[in-house]
Amino acid sequence: MADRISAISVSSTMKVMADADKLRREGVDVVDFSAGEPDFPTPDNIKQAAIRAIDGNFTKYTPAPGTLETKQAVVERHKAEFGTDYKPSECIITVGGKHVLFNYTQALVNPGDEVIIPVPYWVTYKDIVNYAGGKCVFVETDEKEGFLLTADMIEKNITPKTRIVIINSPSNPSGAVMTDEEFEKLYHITAKRGIFLLTDECYSHFLYDGKPWSVASLANSKPTVLVAGTVSKTYAMTGWRIGYGLAPEAIIGAMTKLQSHSTSNPTSIAQKAAVEALRGSQDSIPGMLAEYRKRRDFVIPRLRQIPGVECSMPAGAFYAYPNLRGALTRGGIATPLEFADRLLKEASVAVVPGEAFGTNDHVRISYATSMHELERGLDRIHKFVETLG
Repeated sequence: MADRISAISVSSTMKVMADADKLRREGVDVVDFSAGEPDFPTPDNIKQAAIRAIDGNFTKYTPAPGTLETKQAVVERHKAEFGTDYKPSECIITVGGKHVLFNYTQALVNPGDEVIIPVPYWVTYKDIVNYAGGKCVFVETDEKEGFLLTADMIEKNITPKTRIVIINSPSNPSGAVMTDEEFEKLYHITAKRGIFLLTDECYSHFLYDGKPWSVASLANSKPTVLVAGTVSKTYAMTGWRIGYGLAPEAIIGAMTKLQSHSTSNPTSIAQKAAVEALRGSQDSIPGMLAEYRKRRDFVIPRLRQIPGVECSMPAGAFYAYPNLRGALTRGGIATPLEFADRLLKEASVAVVPGEAFGTNDHVRISYATSMHELERGLDRIHKFVETLG
């Protein structure tokens, strides 16, 4: 195999999902907390737009970076929500949010360049940087303060080799939110040094307190701010695979060149659905957020009832990231990976081990599932931990 393939690993989230699915096919009653996927259906107006696209034979190639209509819908929505002023030429449509992050690193990171990534981090950041030949520089956050991240924490790790700083707020897996003030402070630090600030806005609409905000809304931020977005979580469209990037034209051009030789265009039908999602009714979002809040307010106290488990309160997204150190110690379990493996085999509950996110005491639990499943799964986890010692 090529060295660049050896430098990356299979997505831990995808592996756990596959393991859980295999057990289900064998007849096992699995409670699956692994997938970061809304359990809500795609809103009907979006589905109907896709059907109209099919009926209208909108099934051919489109330009590699997406249709003008889709790009225009993205910049219009971003402007409406955050006050930004991007042009379609500063936008690329990709095959999901993961794809635009991959394109950014491939277009901008040279071997030896450093990319700063706060811990815990989303599983893919590390691997796409490694694939590009870059060096990950991990910055620990303050778990006691809800995985607090400040601009000073990042600044201490900046070197002459720093190329990009990646911020995912709200965070997957912790649900932590970087304050607007700290984000702005970080922007000024990175812009002054000519470092790109990549804001992954995947969960920007799922914020439990305050109003969604984008660092791209700051005046004169375009030259060094890179926006990565997706319709997947906001509109319950994970399988449609539409993401987008907002960046300087030269960077969009570089990513378009890459995309033209890899995926080519995102699916034409899915682009039409995304246009409707972005331009149509936004009424589904508050309803989903309210349900996630209800689930969060059940899950976190319930986790804290389990012996040896501590859990910070997520401020956004739809994940709990409990610290299992006490439970691991009492059970003689060495790692979260071992815990997750045994939990799936012995209690039929799927969670993602913290090693995938850069920590050694945690698992990630997605509460983007029904209250019935949450109750069943958490009861099983509680009983499993009690059997450990």
